[in-house]
Amino acid sequence: MTDQQLKQLKDQLIHNLEDVKGRIHEDSHLETTELSNYDNHPADNATDLTDQNTEMAIENHKEDEVEKIEDALQAIEDGTYGTCTVCGEDIPYERLEALPSALTCVEHATPIDNSESRPLEEEILGSSTDQPIKEAGGIRDYENSFKDVENFGSSDSPQDVGKNEQKDFYKN
Repeated sequence: MTDQQLKQLKDQLIHNLEDVKGRIHEDSHLETTELSNYDNHPADNATDLTDQNTEMAIENHKEDEVEKIEDALQAIEDGTYGTCTVCGEDIPYERLEALPSALTCVEHATPIDNSESRPLEEEILGSSTDQPIKEAGGIRDYENSFKDVENFGSSDSPQDVGKNEQKDFYKN
């Protein structure tokens, strides 16, 4: 990497740092307009809580981004910028140009694994209402019981169902 390229990346990192620091705590905080939660529907309270959690997650992301940029600027000062912190090989300039805060090569980049952040319900529920089958001792629905429940508890009227289903509709 040439001195000109290093200066360009350092300037970009400084600009990114100023930009992210300027956005931290800048956003308007979502607040409820209610004086009391006494007459609120629980869904309204849940919406407020979800908005607060989302805002906190965004703030944490911004703070992590600031830390990564500061680490990259420190590596420039130390003279280790552009070298993978794991294997010691040079990081390609194209990677640094795309992600100036990168301190590792592509092979040693931390993979994003979202499997732990998936809802617990996904372990139980299948992806189909026709045949929800789970490999290890899960639910098997060969009779399509959803159709039976729908016929029993549906608010459909005869004009909502097809002609073939109208005969079955009047039998129930």
